[in-house]
Amino acid sequence: MRVEVLKPDRVNGFIEYCRKHRNEVDDSFLYEEDLKEFTPNAENPTYIVLDEQGEIIGAASLIIDEYNRRGQRARFRIFHSEVEEPDIYKELLRGLLKHTEGLRKIYIFIPLNNQRLISVMTQLDFSVERYAFLLVRENSDVLEWSIPQDYRIQSFRSGVDEKIWSEVRNAGFAKLKGNETPVTPEMVAKMAEGNDYLEGGMKILYHLETPVGIVRGADDEYEGAPIMNIGPLAIIPEYQGQGLGRLLLRASLQFAKEKGYHKTILSVNGENERAQALYVNEGFRQVEGVACYEYIFQA
Repeated sequence: MRVEVLKPDRVNGFIEYCRKHRNEVDDSFLYEEDLKEFTPNAENPTYIVLDEQGEIIGAASLIIDEYNRRGQRARFRIFHSEVEEPDIYKELLRGLLKHTEGLRKIYIFIPLNNQRLISVMTQLDFSVERYAFLLVRENSDVLEWSIPQDYRIQSFRSGVDEKIWSEVRNAGFAKLKGNETPVTPEMVAKMAEGNDYLEGGMKILYHLETPVGIVRGADDEYEGAPIMNIGPLAIIPEYQGQGLGRLLLRASLQFAKEKGYHKTILSVNGENERAQALYVNEGFRQVEGVACYEYIFQA
């Protein structure tokens, strides 16, 4: 077996490997649209493991895009081996670390039922930064909701609201683990141009003329069926604790129902107990859990 950097003539094999094993790992960046656009480069350093016949039996790839680099970090796209040997993971990690100059950490989400990989990460000196949970709701009835006086909900306007959206999101998530890095108006613009964009799904809550909250409903798939993904949902600190998050959640659930979705899905950080309680009270149930493992570079 040998570990080598992914070269252009092996990209198709790498993509097939990702397809084969994406159900065993966090597949957030292993959807078909992600794999279709994948290119090994400075933003996507990638290594593969080859057996004696030259077949790919392992792969590791980092995402070091503009957003992650601003946060001085990199996220794994995949970190997997068909052979249960810690030394293989060590060699893959050693290769990737050559591409992390200027960063302070790399991180990976691992499903809690993947005990094999969790054991490997512990041996590689990764530690748990946080937990996150995936929640699903059957779109039956949406509880009644009404907009308080002096408030209004307005649909996102492309080319107009990118700065407003990013400012509200950044204020609301400033202290939320894993989301501290601000998003830019340019990133919001790309969000509104994505294949998962739903017209009217991005909403902004105003108090008089002040934008105080946002929510996004996007097209997604779960267990082979269409589903609407809710997130981000954020309220600026000065307006939190007033039931406005519940208001935006119900508005998004109503939107999903109008669009014909039978289910909605969202993710929540484990330490965000207030949000978890809100979602459970609104009919969501936990279906999956993941641990975010991080490897922090020594100063």
